[in-house]
Amino acid sequence: MKDTSRRKPGSRPPARPAPLSSVSAATSVAASAAAAGPAGSVPLPSQASIHAAKARAALATIGYIALPGQIAREFGGFTLEAGVPLPVQIQPGEKGFDLSKLSAEAIVTGMLRVLAWNPSDGNADYYRRFIKAVKPGLLEELSTAGVQKAQAKEWEVAEEIFLALAGLHPERPEPLLDLAFLYEERSALLMQEAREDEAENEDEAAHSIYRRLLAEEPPFPLAFYHAALFFLKRRNFDRAVSLLTTYVGMDDDEVRIGRAREVLKKLNESGYLDTLFKEAYDFIRMGEEERGLEKAREFTERYPTVWNGWFLVGWACRRLERWEEGREAFLKAVSLGADEADTFNELSICQTELGDLTGARRSLERALRAEPENVKIMANLGALSFRQGRKGEAAGFFRSALDLDPDDAVAAEWLKRLESEGGE
Repeated sequence: MKDTSRRKPGSRPPARPAPLSSVSAATSVAASAAAAGPAGSVPLPSQASIHAAKARAALATIGYIALPGQIAREFGGFTLEAGVPLPVQIQPGEKGFDLSKLSAEAIVTGMLRVLAWNPSDGNADYYRRFIKAVKPGLLEELSTAGVQKAQAKEWEVAEEIFLALAGLHPERPEPLLDLAFLYEERSALLMQEAREDEAENEDEAAHSIYRRLLAEEPPFPLAFYHAALFFLKRRNFDRAVSLLTTYVGMDDDEVRIGRAREVLKKLNESGYLDTLFKEAYDFIRMGEEERGLEKAREFTERYPTVWNGWFLVGWACRRLERWEEGREAFLKAVSLGADEADTFNELSICQTELGDLTGARRSLERALRAEPENVKIMANLGALSFRQGRKGEAAGFFRSALDLDPDDAVAAEWLKRLESEGGE
């Protein structure tokens, strides 16, 4: 049920030349706010408190200046009003701002930051009018820059860009949709690293954005489509069906409508909407594996040819350390058509615990073919290589994982261990 149109809110090309200088200025200040953002703690702060901390850090870099009454400055046909405070970025160590250096770039950069983190600022409308007058093409430029930053996993910079665009164009839903995509992508990466609490925070942020988009008037069809995919990945099938059904009746994109109908057909035919499946998934996810296993087995009796039910059986058994039962359930899922990375990764865990390292390696290699940039699977392959005595190969897997995600703590720790043992 993978969808290849996940990033089409504005139908932009995947790559463009480097952004203009105003875009560069806007993206560079985002990095400074990211550096000052909150680190994780136990328990993890809520998404709302994380956002508030980021906003405080970002706005702390802004200073306000007001032009003296006798000075009138015009930029792009827009005459600045004397007395209206203009936000400008203050560099670390600076005590003020030299008016002789005042430029449209400096003003736009400051205004964008305020619109990103405090869109209800009393002068927000004034700032919007100024930016649109002096940078009329900024929506497309910044949208492209934000997508490029997200693709490069420069999450904080991309986040500020999309927030700035949402503040600059509150009437446009596309920046918010890009922001939801970003949170989803970041959540997926955190889940690969087994940082489930942090991933949950990102999901919470994406969910909040989708709620806002679904309330848009007039309705924004793409929000219904992508929100449905969001809920589908989280096994909230009833919500996904409701949204997809609504979407089919409101859009005119035949390709996307065809995909939506395909998903609806598969859900209805495969038992995903059965209460047993949802109960089994929820019990296992919440740590009640025995109850989840019972429900999952009932589901497989009702739908013996649906591989997802056997996956749930295997998942519960693996968490209960019933390695043999888990392996058999995952193999059954594969025989019924399961080809997702998670299935092979889970199967490899059971095989490893049963001493079948060759089988575990085959499973992990199949998982990596399904998701070539899955950091968790690369790290697992590295750990397996280490266990097989292939330390140089193990180091290669851990380095590849770190190339994709320099913040992956598991791969970094393993590589440090290998280097200290001189095993390369």
